[in-house]
Amino acid sequence: MNRATCVRATRREFLLSTMLSTAVGVAFGAMAMPVLAQPNYPSKPIRLVVPFAAGGSTDLSARLVAEFAGRELGQTIVVDNKGGAGGSIGMEQVARSAPDGYTIGMATVSTHGSNPAVYPKLGYDPIKDFTPVTNVIAIPSVFAVHPSIPAKTMQEFVALAKANPGKYTFASPGAGSLGHVNIENFMMLAKIDLLHVPYKGAGLALNDAVAGQVNAITDNLATTLPHVKSGRLRALAVLGAQRSPQLPNVPTYAELGYKDMGEGGWFGIVAPAGTPQPIIAKLNAAIHKAMENPEFKRKVEESGGTLVPTTPEQFKAQIQQAMARYARVAKAANIKLD
Repeated sequence: MNRATCVRATRREFLLSTMLSTAVGVAFGAMAMPVLAQPNYPSKPIRLVVPFAAGGSTDLSARLVAEFAGRELGQTIVVDNKGGAGGSIGMEQVARSAPDGYTIGMATVSTHGSNPAVYPKLGYDPIKDFTPVTNVIAIPSVFAVHPSIPAKTMQEFVALAKANPGKYTFASPGAGSLGHVNIENFMMLAKIDLLHVPYKGAGLALNDAVAGQVNAITDNLATTLPHVKSGRLRALAVLGAQRSPQLPNVPTYAELGYKDMGEGGWFGIVAPAGTPQPIIAKLNAAIHKAMENPEFKRKVEESGGTLVPTTPEQFKAQIQQAMARYARVAKAANIKLD
């Protein structure tokens, strides 16, 4: 090979090496670049993942957000039910989605409060893997007993339970469920011992409570209220920030002296971590505007809920408070699920 040929070969190798280095650098640079907010967001339908089956309170709340916030955004919000593992499966999908504003999730006090406390192998971090958008609806739960129980008030029920440790039973949708953890918390605060009867779902638990197969249950207001009104269950306490207009004579746990029970369940919107702030702001504004719609308000009130619009920062604080509360309960009651 003569000198000119060697020079040309060397130049080709240098150019190829430079091009390859540039390509690799661009590729890694693209990977490192954050998702940029699109000025015309949203330009396509948004997926709202509901981590529970259709028909429940979480699903109904999500469909209200989808309908009314979709109008404000000028785009369709498609509800996608991904139930399983107490809401963990759906929330993990949201956490692993692209942070572009086109996948959001309906977070609950279960998915972002009690689940982190009872599932050691949870597939997402409630704080690190999400960006809060806003809380939306608070729906209280009700502690109710079968009419055969000789207690007209919570004070009377606590006295019965203290006199008969382990005699009275309570139903829950399953071990580690929000209903289970809430009553474990109540037992510790009231210093009573009830026997836990776990079921495979809230519907089965409620049916047996109404039938008198179990003595007590805690469930959301929307599903419990018809049975309370018909006299098939007796409500003794409401887990909420204030008394329910539907049950004005039933005190809250806080009124009864159990402030560490918290303020009940909530349903809010989260996005994957890294979602650009302008998109979070636009979603927050659209959802808050939707919540001002009289029809939205009416439907929430009919379900026994109240509107709780927040800033992203306020919602994050609520999530952290729920996590801390249920972590204490799970540790004290030794509740752990695989």
